[in-house]
Amino acid sequence: MTAYLNSSSSSVPRRVTAQGLIALVLLLSAAAAQAQMIIRASHQWPGGIGDVRDEMVQIVAREVNDANVGVTIRVYPGQSLFKAADQWSAIVRGQLDITALPLDYASGRHPQFNATLMPGLVKNHDHARRLNDSPFMNSIKQVISDAGAIVLADAWLAGGFASTQRCILWPQDIQGQVIRAAGPAFERMLVAAGASIASMPSSEIYTAMQTGVLDAANTSSASFDSYRIYEHTRCMTAPGENALWFMYEPVLISKRRWDRLNEAQRAAFVAASQVAEDYFYEKAKALDLEMEAQFRSAGVEVVHMSAEQTQAWKDIALQTSYKTFSEEVEGGAALIQQALAVE
Repeated sequence: MTAYLNSSSSSVPRRVTAQGLIALVLLLSAAAAQAQMIIRASHQWPGGIGDVRDEMVQIVAREVNDANVGVTIRVYPGQSLFKAADQWSAIVRGQLDITALPLDYASGRHPQFNATLMPGLVKNHDHARRLNDSPFMNSIKQVISDAGAIVLADAWLAGGFASTQRCILWPQDIQGQVIRAAGPAFERMLVAAGASIASMPSSEIYTAMQTGVLDAANTSSASFDSYRIYEHTRCMTAPGENALWFMYEPVLISKRRWDRLNEAQRAAFVAASQVAEDYFYEKAKALDLEMEAQFRSAGVEVVHMSAEQTQAWKDIALQTSYKTFSEEVEGGAALIQQALAVE
């Protein structure tokens, strides 16, 4: 096959061979592929089964991809790209572009993050949403930004206790049990109540309870459901009206990646993240009831703390978790006051 292209500077045709056309097409295809920015999103939760945190990331990916701004987001769920414990380091170093992360996982590097899993600090889902736009969360987000990441979407999940031994309502119910608590603030409170601690990400709770490494666990309603922890639970203490456990699990983007986005791409991310955040807020409220139904259908006893029982736990937390945080964390006392000021 032979084709002819007219030169812009001459009426004399220039002969182009079939091989030349193929090379040109390949070159243009490579240039187009190079122009499309590939962004990697990774998180620890299972994909494709309706986990609310995975779906939140998938919403961001779909919305941005559909915006046609030269960005393609690829989502890697289930720790398939980075392990849970490695995601914070990867995101702030620019090795990972996007993650959905329980922020308290990074409290070893930034102890201020302990405030986002402080016993009894968040009252309910509506209270959590009010906290998002408060001086308290502005302070937390400044620490995130200084470290090298930006919050795309806020997300709070309620949680509770699951035990292979007995129902956990009063502090004395935890005595003698080995429990996973998710963060230092809860761990201090639980140790003071007589528990032993085994630290691990929520993705390892199922196996640990199955093998007897754990007697009990604190985690979110989403993780209790997604990881089928009901298969090894005798009694579940669900959040109810007097939740003790709330955890901040935002969607983050690396500042290094953000700085390479143009104005249209940033606008697409902002719009997509708002859609994801609104979805998460509505879904998170319903998730507690879905979790209860799942546990009951598996034959697990489901109970709720009374206001008196929750306060008994918080009294211990005030003398342990809150006190240590206020005294030992830079700016800790001010952070606690900022949070308590939000009604």
